Parts: sequence; C-alpha cells; structure tokens
Amino acid sequence: MKLTGAQIVIEALKRENVEIVFGYPGGSVLNLYDVLFDSEIKHYLSRHEQGAVHAADGYARVTGKPGVVFTTSGPGATNAVTGIANAYMDSVPLVVFTGQVATSLIGTDAFQEADMFGITLPITKHNYLVTNVKDLPRIIKEAFYLATTGRPGPVLIDLPKDIQQQQAEFKYPEEVFIPGYNPTFEGHPGQINRAAKAIARAKKPVIYAGGGVVISGAHELLLELAEITDIPVATTLMGIGGFPSDHPLALGMLGMHGTYWANMAMHEADLIVAIGARFDDRVTGNLKLFAQHAKIVHIDIDPAEIGKNVKADVPIVGDVKQVLTQLLKKVKPKEHQPWLERIAGWREEAPLKYNQEDNEQILPQYVIESIYRVTKGEALIATEVGQHQMWTAQYYRFKKPRSLITSGGLGTMGFGFPASIGLQIGAPEATVFCIAGDGSFQMNLQELATAVAYNIPVKVAIINNQYLGMVRQWQELFFNKRYSAVDIQKSPDFVKLAEAFGAVGLRAEKPAEVVPVIEKALATPGPVVIDFRVRSEENVYPMVPPNHAISEMVRGD
Repeated sequence: MKLTGAQIVIEALKRENVEIVFGYPGGSVLNLYDVLFDSEIKHYLSRHEQGAVHAADGYARVTGKPGVVFTTSGPGATNAVTGIANAYMDSVPLVVFTGQVATSLIGTDAFQEADMFGITLPITKHNYLVTNVKDLPRIIKEAFYLATTGRPGPVLIDLPKDIQQQQAEFKYPEEVFIPGYNPTFEGHPGQINRAAKAIARAKKPVIYAGGGVVISGAHELLLELAEITDIPVATTLMGIGGFPSDHPLALGMLGMHGTYWANMAMHEADLIVAIGARFDDRVTGNLKLFAQHAKIVHIDIDPAEIGKNVKADVPIVGDVKQVLTQLLKKVKPKEHQPWLERIAGWREEAPLKYNQEDNEQILPQYVIESIYRVTKGEALIATEVGQHQMWTAQYYRFKKPRSLITSGGLGTMGFGFPASIGLQIGAPEATVFCIAGDGSFQMNLQELATAVAYNIPVKVAIINNQYLGMVRQWQELFFNKRYSAVDIQKSPDFVKLAEAFGAVGLRAEKPAEVVPVIEKALATPGPVVIDFRVRSEENVYPMVPPNHAISEMVRGD
C-alpha cells in the first residue's frame, strides 16, 4: 500500500494509539493537516506553539502516554523549543513533528527555514531530519519507542514539505532495533543485596524519592518499602505525589524551600536511599557540605545520573519499579523509633506556618490551603514557576502520583496554564486548578482562547502580588531590597481579561472572600480565572541561601 509521507504520519499515529494531537498549522505542514482533517485523531489548536508543547507535556504527565505535537517550520518550530527543553529536563515523553522546507531548499536560507536538527540536539532524547520518505515509518516507530522507554524524553522529527508529498510503500515495523540503545530495567542482584544490607545496618536512614518514582509507577512499592523498613521519605518537587504526604513517614519536600525537618534529616542521615532522583542543586545545596555522614544508595534508570553530582556507595541502574520489586524481597522489617522521634522534634521546632488574620491582606499560603480544603485534596494541580509554586508544594498535601504537574528542571514561567489545559484533556472528569503567579500567567495567557474554544473547565488561581515574586525575594534578601525590574503593578485587570476571552473572571481582595470565590469557580462551567490580590512582599520560607548546606536554612518570622 503506497501512501504519501503525510498519510504515513497519520497512519503511524493510529498504529501508536494516538488519539490527541496539539499543534499550530503553517505552510510547511499543509499536507499533514490536510490528511489530519479526515482522521479520527482529535487536534487541539493552541494559540502559540509553546502553548501546544506545554499542553502536550501536561497531557503526557497525567496520562503516562506520549504527547504529540505538530508545528510548522521556522518560527513555528523555534517557538516550540522552550517546551521541548522543559520536557527534556523533566523526562516527559513527547513526539514533536516540525515542518521543514523542501529538501532541495535546506541550507539556502529559504523562507521559514530553521535548522531544527541542530537547534534541538542538546534538548531532545533523539531527533531526526527525514530525507527519504521510505524511512518515515521506521523513524516514527523509533521515535515513540525512544520517547517512552528507559528514561522518557522528547523526540523531534523534522519533516520537509516534499517528504510529506512523496509516496512510499507503507510497512510499519512491529519491533525496534536501535544499535547502542538498550536500557537496563532489572537491577544487578549483587547491588540489590548490598542495598538491603546497608538498609539493615542503618540507624538514621532517609529515602529521597524523585520523579522517577512517579514516572515508573512505583509509588505503591515505595510505600511498602518505607513501611516495612520504617524509613521516612522526603520527596523532590518532581517526586511529590509519589509518596502520600499525609503518611506518618512523609517528610514533605526537601531542598531549597523544603521543610526544615526533611533537610535536617538528610543532613544527619547515615544512609540515603535515592530513588529516581538526580541530586539536583536545588536539593543538595552546597555539594561539599551535603550529607557528609551518609552512605548513598542510588537507584536510577539513567546510568549518566549515577555519580554525576554525588558519589554513590551502592549504585543500582534499573527501572525504579523493577528494582524496588527486587529490593522488597531482600529487606526485613525494622524500627527506627529514636530517629523518628528526633525528626518529630525538628518538625515541632519549625513547622510550616503563617498567620492569616481576617482583617489583613490575603496571604498566598491561605489561598493554596483553601483550594486544598475546598477540593478535599482531590484536585489535579498544575503550577507556573515562582513563589506560588513553592507554596503549592508546601501547603497542598498531595496524596496520589501524577496529581502535581510543574516545571522542575527548567523552571519555565508560562508552563503551568497551557499544561493545565493538557492536564484537563487527559483527565476530563477531574477538577483541575492552575495555580499561577501574575508574572508567569502573562507569559502564555493567550491560551485562554484555547480553553474557551474547547470549553476546557480549568480553574486558574492567580496569586497576584504585583511583583515577580521570587526574584523580588532574592533582591530583598541578598541585594539590599534593590527591586530592579520586578514591579509589575501595571498588569491587566485579570477579571476583564478573562471576560474579553469569553471566560469567567472572579476576584478576591479580603481573606473572607477566598473560600466563597473558590466555591463559585468550581460551580461555574468552563474556564474560570480568579484574581487573588495577596500581600505583595510575602516570602517563601524555609529557604536555603546560595552556597549553603541544606541544614543552614533561613526560617523567616
């Protein structure tokens, strides 16, 4: 059966069980969109290519399926770069098809030509420039395999216009063979035994759980391991939801804005079992001062991460779910009552707290706790990046995996709102909140048109402090309150803005208005934007200053 390149793409997507594509058309992908027109695949038209990739990212994170994106060439493709880099840093499976000028024009500086192969080489798991239509079925099969196996990530396929028009016999491969690509899934038995012995000997152990726990679906096994061995669990930002935050062994998030007791436990631990985490600088603080008394067991599917930042005493390469299955057969029940009592003392010494008085301005922490209470902790949350992101990690108590969608590695302002659209599409029955800053929201607010066009009932909570809050906090603490280029009081009226797009806009200016406005938003069909006018100079605490140990926290008031 002979098909055009464009037909091959759509037929291959069907074989990969793709039901949804996010994108934005243009001249170099007209053939692709023409075939898509007759397809059963649902296409969501974003209002910017960055928004399309972030929406596909949110969809992928909540469903575990690869997100698929179509963009045109040149600026359409380059607009997608931030979204691709964001997915790469957070190990999110995407397959991104970018249009390209005809093969005869490549290298001539043709209209809307950009070297996407070169541009995206450092920010994709792999990328392709298709130069022969006969290769297209194999390339697409490989792309989906690469995106979803081992450590997931984005794969880009740059698709010239003439390749879309040419014909070839369609034979879709049943299997993939890529020389040199052979992820290790099962942990080495000898290393599993060493890890079990280290756990048996430890008196002050901590489990440090990252995004790999969520990605691999190992949350139930992690819970079982923690309960059998009586080891407390701290999570990274990306690991939130991988361990229920209301569990007695839960330490909450660790790192720069982690809980005092999680950071102190890491600092004094004699064993750290790192599971699907990469010892990011936001977690470790000053590497020379990090966990100086601890032996390190490091479990990760990506061998490049083990030993990259912190030397592992017991390195285990493998899929987290598989390795924990193996490890659970070797560990024995233990108790760590003195250690847990010491941690409880730290928790009592410096709890997370704030003081919201009825007659004061709204505090952002109160908004987030109110969203938690009204939704009974059952909402799916996407965040933008900044102070509100950290307050969400601290004050919304996540119980399930894939319930917090946030930009961890790249820290992308403008991610949360389009990601929440993809999140809602992937989980249509769920209550979805995007918790945003007034600065971050303005970076991709055009996606309100997308939410309205498809009646996607995302609720946006803007924590409006009229500053670029996290930058302002650093300027307050480390630059003598020299607030350079962080004042954004001239932002739009978000209520009127929402209404202009056809959404519902609401506002809360007093603490007493917070809960009623959240309840009203949830009772309103379709997208809603809530403008919470909060205290302008509220800071996120605890905070580990730059180049300090994670035990050297600034605790605030």
